[in-house]
Amino acid sequence: MCLAIPGKVLKVDGVKAIVDFDGVQREVRVDLVNARKGEYVIVHTGYAIEKLNRKDAEETLKILRSIK
Repeated sequence: MCLAIPGKVLKVDGVKAIVDFDGVQREVRVDLVNARKGEYVIVHTGYAIEKLNRKDAEETLKILRSIK
């Protein structure tokens, strides 16, 4: 089973972006999706694999926080 985590794109530079995962920032490849600053993406193994709307991203993050 794989786990993909939603994060908010803070900055895009070519095919790389800085994505915030609930306070933890990581560099992520965004060449599989056309992600822009402010959008949410689902990330798996360092690659953004899908865009996610804000409501769904926040709901998913809320669920993840509740199981910590």
